[in-house]
Amino acid sequence: MAEGERQTPSDSSEDAPPTTQNFIIPKKEIHTVPDMGKWKRSQAYADYIGFILTLNEGVKGKKLSFEYKVSEAIEKLVALLNTLDRWIDETPPVDQPSRFGNKAYRTWYARLDQEAENLVATVVPTHLAAAVPEVAVYLKESVGNSTRIDYGTGHEAAFAAFLCCLCKIGVLRVDDQIAIVFKVFNRYLEVMRKLQKTYRMEPAGSQGVWGLDDFQFLPFIWGSSQLIDHPYLEPRHFVDEKAVNENHKDYMFLECILFITEMKTGPFAEHSNQLWNISAVPSWSKVNQGLIRMYKAECLEKFPVIQHFKFGSLLPIHPVTSSC
Repeated sequence: MAEGERQTPSDSSEDAPPTTQNFIIPKKEIHTVPDMGKWKRSQAYADYIGFILTLNEGVKGKKLSFEYKVSEAIEKLVALLNTLDRWIDETPPVDQPSRFGNKAYRTWYARLDQEAENLVATVVPTHLAAAVPEVAVYLKESVGNSTRIDYGTGHEAAFAAFLCCLCKIGVLRVDDQIAIVFKVFNRYLEVMRKLQKTYRMEPAGSQGVWGLDDFQFLPFIWGSSQLIDHPYLEPRHFVDEKAVNENHKDYMFLECILFITEMKTGPFAEHSNQLWNISAVPSWSKVNQGLIRMYKAECLEKFPVIQHFKFGSLLPIHPVTSSC
């Protein structure tokens, strides 16, 4: 199955040559709960989940320190994220009575809002310039909400959609798979954690102790895939502080656990009950399969998350068309 999915990014850019494609500004299409059926039947859903699963397969059993190809497009994406990181340093939090949701975030976000297309243009070659306004929308959607000063899995999904769009127009290719997760997505996570810490962002639509994590989901999926068939690290080890400290630089899953323990106080079983339960699962492949099911149910099939998702020509709302 993964082999078929793996072809998707390059095929789609060949099927619809960028020179003839009509790019459009993505907009919301899921306005009511009954609209969710449209989303689940859409080409966007099929392409998005196919992209997530292809990357899941690509990083299976590999450490972050694994040697992989780093293309020019990957380097440019990392440079883009470095710019966002630098802007945080240039926009310190302001003094305010409220502990959470520092209003300086709005200043930082306004800069991204203004510069997003210029940033994306540094990654996209000039012959694909027409795609920039469409793709840039997903970048703007991926860093949190400037009104509520919150961040959640819907914003994370927008960043995955941004990367998926870059695959569909051929900027990222099949052999960029590992670098997409290990270099680009990992850098994105670092910048998001810095945003969350610096501006004390609220979790968007958090389920509190019953959710997997306040902010992220995808690094748990891809991170558990990295650990499949590990010679000695088992799911029970991620609640062991020593195991986490010794291995977090190699595995996204453990890096996520480390961040949680830094941000939360008290017993792990109390502040992260779902993850605590997962530590009892016997194998990483079962954890990985379970997390994919959970991601579909708790994120992709939840109206409060998907109502904010935007659809354009690259991730269209129309029903799946079989190209075979």
